Amino acid sequence: MITRYSRPLMVSVWTEEAKLAHWLEIETLACEGMAAYGHIPKKDAADIRKKARFDLAEVRRNEERTQHDVLAFLENVATYVGPAGRWIHQGLTSSDLLDTTLALQMCAAADILLADLRELQKVVAKKARQYKLTPMIGRSHGIHAEPISYGLKLALMFEEFKRAEARLREARAQAAVGKLSGAVGTHAHLDPRVETYVCKKLKLQPANISTQIIQRDRHAHFMTTLALIASSIDRWATEFRHLQRTEVLEVEEYFAAGQKGSSAMPHKRNPIIGERLSGLARVIRGNSVAALENVALWHERDISHSSAERVILPDSTILLDYMLDKLTKLVDQQLVYPENMRRNLDLTRGLYFSQSVLLALTDRGMARRAAYETVQRNAMACWRGNGKPFLDFLLADDEVLKLIPAGELKKICSVERHFAHVNSTFKKCGL
Repeated sequence: MITRYSRPLMVSVWTEEAKLAHWLEIETLACEGMAAYGHIPKKDAADIRKKARFDLAEVRRNEERTQHDVLAFLENVATYVGPAGRWIHQGLTSSDLLDTTLALQMCAAADILLADLRELQKVVAKKARQYKLTPMIGRSHGIHAEPISYGLKLALMFEEFKRAEARLREARAQAAVGKLSGAVGTHAHLDPRVETYVCKKLKLQPANISTQIIQRDRHAHFMTTLALIASSIDRWATEFRHLQRTEVLEVEEYFAAGQKGSSAMPHKRNPIIGERLSGLARVIRGNSVAALENVALWHERDISHSSAERVILPDSTILLDYMLDKLTKLVDQQLVYPENMRRNLDLTRGLYFSQSVLLALTDRGMARRAAYETVQRNAMACWRGNGKPFLDFLLADDEVLKLIPAGELKKICSVERHFAHVNSTFKKCGL
C-alpha cells in the first residue's frame, strides 16, 4: 500500500485493523440474522455481540502458522467469545467476508473521492468565473487557432469533472453489493434471508446471484472509472504544463519562497506538480488493466484476482485521493498572466480573424473556394509581412473591399465577437 504523501482518511479505509473490524461486524450480524430467523439461540447471538473482538498481533501470529487469513482471524475471535463462538462463520465461506468487506471499503473510498471531486469543482468554478472574459488564444495542433477566454477553458474542466463525479457515483453503486451465499453461491448452508439481513444493516445490496465471490466486472468498472478520472487529471496537468512553457507562460504553478527548481540551474521554476500528476495517472491506468484481467476467473472462482486486488484497490484510491487534492491546490494557487495571454494573442497580428472574414465573404455571395483562397492569400502575406497586421492586408485587397466595406471589416475583426455566447455557455455548465 502506498503511504508516502498519502492522506490519513483514505489510508484508514485500507488498514488491516479496519478490514478485520469489518470481518467481525459481518460475522456478528450474520449470527444476529440467524437468531432473528430462529436458526441459533438469541442468547448466543447477544453473547457474540457483547464478547466478540480480535487482537491484531495475535491474528498475525495465527496466520504465520495457518497460512490462512480468515482462519487465523476466526481462531482469535473464538478465544474471546466462549461456547457461543461455535456459531461464528456458520454456513459462510471466506469470500463472504472478503468480498462484502471489499464492497464496504470501495464505498468508503468512493465517498472520499466524491468529496474530493466536489471540492475540485468548487475551486475550478471560482477560477472560471474570475477569468470568464479574459481573452487568450485557442490552439489546435498546438498552433494558434481562434480566441477563447481562460474562463471558457476552465469551464470545460469543470464540466469534465462533473462527469467524473457522475461516473464515480455509478461505479460506487455497482460496487455496493455484498454476499453471504457460501462456497459456490447456493446458500446451501445459510438461509438467504440472513444475507439480506446483513447487507441491509451494512447499507449494501445483496447480490441477486453470486458464486463463491462477487463477480469481478463490478470491480473492473470501479477501477476503470478511477483510471478515467486519473486520465482527466492527466489531461489538465498536461494543459497547464504546456501553458507554463517559458515561451508561452500564460499560467504557472505557484512557486513558494525557498522552493528550488533545479539542482544545477537556479533560475528554474518547473511544473513539478503537473508532471507528478501525469506520471501517477499512468500507474492508475496500469492498475485498471489488472482489474480487467481479474474478470476472467475459473468456474465458481479461483484466487488469482485476490493478490492483485490487495495492491491495486488501496493504491489506486490512495493515489487518486492524493492527485485530486494536488490538482485542487494547483488550480487554487495557480498564477495567471492575462498580459501574456494578450501578448500571445497578438503574435499573429490578427490572423485568427481569418474564418470570420471567410464567412463574411461567403455570406456576401463569393464562392467558398474563392473566398478561402482570397483570405489565405492575405494570411500568407501577413505571415511574411514584417509586423504588418492582418487587417491592413485585407483593407488593401480590392476583392475583399468590393464585398465588405472597411468599417464593417474592422468590426468583423474584433475579439469581442468570439465572446458573444460565453454567458450562455457558463449558464449551461451551471456556472
